[in-house]
Amino acid sequence: MTNTDLLLNLAPERLVQVALERGIDRYPEGLTYAAPEALGPLCPGDRVVVPLGRGNTPTSGWILAVHDGSTDPELMSSVDPLRVKSILKKDGTETRLPGQVLSLAEWISDYYACPIGMTLASMLPAAVRKGTGRVTRRFIHLAKDAPDPESLPRKFGPGRRRVLEALHARAPEDGPIEMNALAEEAGLKSKLPIKALLEAGMIGETTRTNVQAAWLERSAALATDGDDIRPNADQSAAIEAIESRFEEGFSRHLLLGVTGSGKTEVYIRLIKSVIARGKTALMLVPEIALTPQTASRLFNRFPEAKIALLHSGLTQAQRNQQWTMVAEGEAQIVLGARSAIFAPVPDGDIGIVIVDEEHDGSYKQDQAPRYHGRDVAIRRAQLAGCPILLGSATPSLETWHNTVDLKRNTLHRLPERAPGLSLPNVQIVDFAEERKAFKDRRVHLLGPRLSSALKQTLSSGSQAILLLNRRGYANYIACPDQQCGWVMQCDQCDAGMVNHRAALGGGGRHHDFVRCHHCLTEQRLPKQCPLCSRKITVFGLGTQRVEEEIRGILAGTAVAEQIKRVDSDTMRGADDFHDTLDRFGRGEIRVLLGTQMIAKGLDFPNVRLVGVINADTALNLPDFRATERTFQLVSQVSGRCGRGEGAGLAIIQTFQPDAPAIRLAAEHDFESFAREELKERRRFALPPIRRMARLVVREAGEDACLDFSGKLARGLEPMLEEGVSITQPEPCAITRIGGRYRMQILLLADDPRKLRSVLLRARRNGVLTPGERVAVDVDPVALL
Repeated sequence: MTNTDLLLNLAPERLVQVALERGIDRYPEGLTYAAPEALGPLCPGDRVVVPLGRGNTPTSGWILAVHDGSTDPELMSSVDPLRVKSILKKDGTETRLPGQVLSLAEWISDYYACPIGMTLASMLPAAVRKGTGRVTRRFIHLAKDAPDPESLPRKFGPGRRRVLEALHARAPEDGPIEMNALAEEAGLKSKLPIKALLEAGMIGETTRTNVQAAWLERSAALATDGDDIRPNADQSAAIEAIESRFEEGFSRHLLLGVTGSGKTEVYIRLIKSVIARGKTALMLVPEIALTPQTASRLFNRFPEAKIALLHSGLTQAQRNQQWTMVAEGEAQIVLGARSAIFAPVPDGDIGIVIVDEEHDGSYKQDQAPRYHGRDVAIRRAQLAGCPILLGSATPSLETWHNTVDLKRNTLHRLPERAPGLSLPNVQIVDFAEERKAFKDRRVHLLGPRLSSALKQTLSSGSQAILLLNRRGYANYIACPDQQCGWVMQCDQCDAGMVNHRAALGGGGRHHDFVRCHHCLTEQRLPKQCPLCSRKITVFGLGTQRVEEEIRGILAGTAVAEQIKRVDSDTMRGADDFHDTLDRFGRGEIRVLLGTQMIAKGLDFPNVRLVGVINADTALNLPDFRATERTFQLVSQVSGRCGRGEGAGLAIIQTFQPDAPAIRLAAEHDFESFAREELKERRRFALPPIRRMARLVVREAGEDACLDFSGKLARGLEPMLEEGVSITQPEPCAITRIGGRYRMQILLLADDPRKLRSVLLRARRNGVLTPGERVAVDVDPVALL
């Protein structure tokens, strides 16, 4: 036998491309492995374990492609069988990603500059990967030649006889019976007789796996509408226009509706139409805060439908259970936050993708892959060949630019609130002037107008929502001596520490401590300046301090105990937030005070007052999107009132009453704001006019950070093409976080394809290696 014949005999019959769950970026098409026939059928999207490196470390990965002699004979003949390694085993979780999800992962990896294996790993919940809650059950049936119990000899064991009698008594349509149930039906104290019959071949067994989890309660407690709602003319026009595009395949739509205009009703009508066509609706909300009310509405309007919820508030077993239900094609509606866009809906089943509050920054992932849920949803709809509907009262400028200037989205307007509802009266209060009315020197966070309106609202039996987008008690800790100049900073970050208070039992006692909101370092609040020993001064504002002031304003009334603070310090999980909203809906809580968690999506008809404590918290940040975020936040929170009978009042406290973002938000005039803001973006060639990628270099030492960022910029310059520019490395707005110095480089391109081309070339040439040292953020939403 020749060497050539020997190699032909050793050559594998199948080869697969495997994307490893590691940060390997040089091989976007995956690594090649042999697939032994003993593994059985293998398909793209299967999860397997393969040997990696010289030590053949077992490593999980995903099959991207399968090759054999018929599909790719050139590849098969070019592979050296002595060098190719073989797959070790299939992954035990029985997971397979649908083809469309696999294609979506490849697009995300390519567009957002993240290794394909890491991208795929982020798509699969850890609970699914670990098989949390998955159990295997054994079902028993009679063998083809099973004896009749009447023909059995007398010495035949009585337990085994009763098993056969029980199986013969079952109707054929009943199918196999679970082993434990059979033992109980046959009156057995152990399963030994069943196992003896299995060994003798008189009965057979099949196994079924399913995921067991605590029952996911279908609560409609927060629902405020019913099936008797009749869409108005604007809603009907939007519904009919989108339904008319169902048969065309992929189409893009923007639903621009003022707060309270009934966007959710449009979603529900379209979902009903999709289900009637035998398809699945996939709906995203920006964060878990919006899930309870949206879910309750869907449960209320679709009592018989199978609705899957995918968000971080579920237990691990529930996440696996819901994911499995979707993967098996049982879910008719899939609702969830950002990562729900990766729901394993079988190919061909998605009928519509809906992205509610599409402008919200929560759709942007802050770890690799740094994808934007809205943009990934558009790509998912394109792969599924179905319409996508983006909804918002304050669309992102990216979406508005795509709609008005580039004509990529079809615009549907809901300019009026639902019948019987009116837009709130919005009053802008110059807080610098209001502070002059205070006779004492204490810090006041609620001015006279807001304090008076709060008392009046509560005395009338109504409810109020107050917003301050800053946690803690105070955000400035310093020495009162200006000549000393000491200000408390985090040791690990170039950022100030924030004073927090923790209650100590009863009696109003509390413990003061400071926390860095970037690296989460905590320590006790110092009592004196470490430089000059003077007693320190703590001032500024935070939700804890506002809560203290409100309780003082309402002291002596029953309402003083009906205040609830909602921020990440008080809401430890989804259950806390759901319980708070449930109590607010029942009227047990009268004042809801919180951060942006309460600024959007909430719909409670008894809310008559909304107060914005300080509308300026985001307005002066060193970020070109600061004005856009301020407009959206003020508009969204103002829209939480006036959703029942009677007019609502929104009071906006600000030190910049003439700022266009605040003034136009008070006038509910999004289109004027967008027009003026886009003029500024064009003037400075900023997104969405140009596309941006932000490269953040992170090093433990300042000199090392400067040196490496300079080398990276110089390495990228030869790879630029016409229409792509690069900035020189500069310190980030927050120069140091968690002990690591940070420098940023911005790439700006006229076209996303050019930006992608430069990044791809840099990755393949080894100039740019995304990871801990360099974070790549394509289409960033924040520059801090």
